Amino acid sequence: MDQKTTNKKTKVGTVISNKMQKTVTVSVDRLVMHPEYKKYYKRNSTFKAHDEKGQCKVGDQVEIIETRPLSKTKRWAVRAILKKAAGGE
Repeated sequence: MDQKTTNKKTKVGTVISNKMQKTVTVSVDRLVMHPEYKKYYKRNSTFKAHDEKGQCKVGDQVEIIETRPLSKTKRWAVRAILKKAAGGE
């Protein structure tokens, strides 16, 4: 079987905090349809993600991937930085 094939979940979100060592908080937005009014509205979830090299800054758009539990609340890891924050180095 191909080793690159994986069935782990991935999500795209924005870094909202990088104050912890090797950990970032990522906010993931999604649109949900209201069951009665059929209008879409935003919902967001926050995930703690492992950032080994500490490269993520607040405002970066990142892709996170599901991993084994790394701590009490951390079950995701940063796979790639898709877009750097505006005004960043």
